Amino acid sequence: MKLSGRKIYQGMVKGKALVTQMGISFYGGVDPDTGVISEKDHELLGKNISGTILVFPRGKGSTVGSYTLYRLKKNGLAPAAIINKDCETITAVGCIISEIPCIDQIEIETLETGMVLLVNGEEGTVEVVS
Repeated sequence: MKLSGRKIYQGMVKGKALVTQMGISFYGGVDPDTGVISEKDHELLGKNISGTILVFPRGKGSTVGSYTLYRLKKNGLAPAAIINKDCETITAVGCIISEIPCIDQIEIETLETGMVLLVNGEEGTVEVVS
């Protein structure tokens, strides 16, 4: 299965998906020193996003979230790529300044945690590899 969306930031990455249908707040919702989701009542609470293809509908929260993504990248704890249904400016800026491949306008309901995905930020596509 190959899905087409909108390119937010280029790059090509293959990895395992970590999927949630809940929005993510990087500022206050992700620990930048561990890469672990820390937002109370989040379905990914306690999960590490480091190196994953992080799939979520859209970001939420403070604009400081962009810099939290950058801090995660500098700490070697950022997701390998981000896929959104609707990428808002906080996530978009975070991906751009951190050079994290990002694509949106993807029907994320078709993706599941553990799927191996090929994210092609050059073409704006997400392919399920296995």
